[in-house]
Amino acid sequence: MTDKPAPRTLRLYRKLAHFPMGKWLFSRIVCQAAPYFGSIRPRFLSLAPGRAEVAMKNRRRVRNHIGTVHAIAMCNLCELAAGTMTDASMLPGMRWIPKSMQVEYLAKAGTDLVASARLTEPLQAGESYELPVTAEVRDTTGRIVLRAVITMWISPGKPLNT
Repeated sequence: MTDKPAPRTLRLYRKLAHFPMGKWLFSRIVCQAAPYFGSIRPRFLSLAPGRAEVAMKNRRRVRNHIGTVHAIAMCNLCELAAGTMTDASMLPGMRWIPKSMQVEYLAKAGTDLVASARLTEPLQAGESYELPVTAEVRDTTGRIVLRAVITMWISPGKPLNT
């Protein structure tokens, strides 16, 4: 029995992550492929099938009128973590796209942030289905400031990054 090949995104992350600036370079490549994510200047901390962690700095460009990190910047961070994690977990012959997002704003975010996304259900091959992915954003004290459930639509077809 042979192992299935890792999705291209995961292969690239694994190739770059052990170099001194590899995670930074991977983050830049992702932002080249999906330019809107560049607005938060993300930095991947980890990526593996079923989990991802992505950080962003609290800087003027992502703040709202009260001086905290804007809710939509945090949603952007969640979508990046959840989407990249889903992509890194994808089964051969399947593809994904975000379908919806439910968000809970739990506290003001006044520090740098880290979003973590994890799979809570196993991926399936064959039929189309909805996959809920939970992403949480924590501040530097470890407090959860935002929780999002992003519903991914998983379907058969040509994967975007084989």
